[in-house]
Amino acid sequence: MRTTADRIRHTVGFELIGLLIFAPLASLVFGFALHQMGLVGAVASLIAAVWNYVYNIIFDRSMLRFTGQLKKSVPIRVLHAILFEGGLLIVFLPSVAWYLNISLIDAFIMDIAVAGFYMVYALIYNWIYDWVFPIPGTRSTQARQSTDSVDCQSAS
Repeated sequence: MRTTADRIRHTVGFELIGLLIFAPLASLVFGFALHQMGLVGAVASLIAAVWNYVYNIIFDRSMLRFTGQLKKSVPIRVLHAILFEGGLLIVFLPSVAWYLNISLIDAFIMDIAVAGFYMVYALIYNWIYDWVFPIPGTRSTQARQSTDSVDCQSAS
């Protein structure tokens, strides 16, 4: 399992990088001012950060309970991203419609587009994160350490 510090690093990195990509892209695609999309993104990011932390603990514990391991296959990573975004959709829809003064249908269409972006982003971010910061004791950590030791031996 990941430590609390690692989960915080994961969440902060995910939200900051996501917001830096989301706000200008959403402003361009949806035609709202950058500050409006930035505020929507920032509030959503705060809510998503809390959800991300809680959700990943629940997901990891569920994986351990049902599979006895934390290694995620591609289908598990896709399921992880879909369930995460589905939970956010329920919370964000009414608040986005209210703030941007748009209908729930328009907010739903916008939210589907944003969820699509974040699903792809979450899949890529989490995959890279697991590669850069592997869970201690997993095969990817051991393989990486053996590669590092080979690199160090080659350098000497």
